[in-house]
Amino acid sequence: MSRIEGAFTYNTSAQITAVGSYLPEKVLSNADLEKMVETTDEWIVQRTGISERRIAADKEFTSDLCFAAVRNMAEEYQVELGDVDYIIVATTTPDTFFPQMAARVQAEFGIAHCGAVDVQAACAGFAAALQLAGGLIATGMHRKILVIGAEALSKITDYTDRTTCILFGDGAGAVLVEAGSPEEAPSWLSSIALTDGAEGHHLYRSSLAPNIGDMALEQNGFIVQNGRAVYRWAISRVPEGIRQFMKQAGITAEDVDWLVPHNPNMRILEAVCERTGIPLEKTVSTLAYTGNTSAASIPIALHQAVRDGRIRSGQLLMLYGFGGGLSQAGLLLRWAL
Repeated sequence: MSRIEGAFTYNTSAQITAVGSYLPEKVLSNADLEKMVETTDEWIVQRTGISERRIAADKEFTSDLCFAAVRNMAEEYQVELGDVDYIIVATTTPDTFFPQMAARVQAEFGIAHCGAVDVQAACAGFAAALQLAGGLIATGMHRKILVIGAEALSKITDYTDRTTCILFGDGAGAVLVEAGSPEEAPSWLSSIALTDGAEGHHLYRSSLAPNIGDMALEQNGFIVQNGRAVYRWAISRVPEGIRQFMKQAGITAEDVDWLVPHNPNMRILEAVCERTGIPLEKTVSTLAYTGNTSAASIPIALHQAVRDGRIRSGQLLMLYGFGGGLSQAGLLLRWAL
């Protein structure tokens, strides 16, 4: 793996060999939200593109979403999990800070000998986890890695705050990353990671510390977002990051078959596409019926597009996560599944 002007090019045989997802049964529609806060379906759709989102049951937590997504993947692809040698879970809503969710997954599926870590990079978490998986396989120390993005954001959403409660939903997605043979064309092509930590106070959930730098935090345990500041950051820094990524990877917008981004809201996705030259029709989004699912949004969208036949073997995919941190993580893949 070599670094070129802030981006990585991979020397790894990693490839995704299976993908699955899970959405909770409960639907929270815009009509439901109209009864909870001062809002309307028209207002929500116009500003976010979201019509409904899925909500975990009272006794359904992030670990349960992880289990369901992995089972869906295993059933669809008939894959063996017993020889998985590493598990990475990207989440901002773990049932417990420890044990980590990856250890819960290991126990649930009885995987005998594997490492297990959680990645907390908010909406960039799943792409960051895939970057780590590719690196672990590149070392030769691991050959089969289970990567999951899962969120139970409804558990940390303030349903009296109309600026945030309209956005977030729950769900999970999982992929199996395996080492291919040296003779195969590489799937992992390039990656990029960028962070504007000084802007992190615009999107947070309070925990132990009362401050981020000099910024006092609301100690309510809910998601707190300065929507205008995050929007301004997303429509400027994210397109800039994608353009930098394409330049460093030696590709143009026309080369990208599918952009599979984090799905925050449709206005942001439209702005990103307009400013990068990647057509909106080449962008995979599940926003309308899932809402913003943070670290779960990319794998959920990926699974949907594979299942409906849009994503096919040989196509060039750009997976791009961005959000809390404020961070960005991108991965360029030649789809091999």
